[in-house]
Amino acid sequence: MSERLEHNQRVIDEFRATGGVVGGDFEGMPLLLLTTTGARSGKPRTSPMAYLRDGDRLVVFAANGGRENRPGWYHNLLADPSAGVEVGKESFTVTAAVAEGAERERLWAAQLAVAPFLADFQARSGRRVPVVTLTPAGA
Repeated sequence: MSERLEHNQRVIDEFRATGGVVGGDFEGMPLLLLTTTGARSGKPRTSPMAYLRDGDRLVVFAANGGRENRPGWYHNLLADPSAGVEVGKESFTVTAAVAEGAERERLWAAQLAVAPFLADFQARSGRRVPVVTLTPAGA
């Protein structure tokens, strides 16, 4: 298992053991666990990530820590937009959609207001960071 996967697994384990409260890189940040279906493997893949609330929706950002490539979870959602989310002690199904145009810009600006380091990630990656909305089933 790679170092990054091991780190993610430690965050996932801590999240589930504490009802969503974690330390380290995510301390003090709203955090969710997103479980997608692997586009190639068909297996469940869980990723911890910061998020923004937008009404009933949750919004996540495919920054991938400023790496050139987009994160695996983003590719998985493009292949199958149905996913599972854990927030605190709640679990529910969501449908993902990539935000575009004015909506993307509004959500990006709102997230930069609370997490300005995302601008550095976007600059380092040399690509525009996709903004993904997660709408709970039935919302």
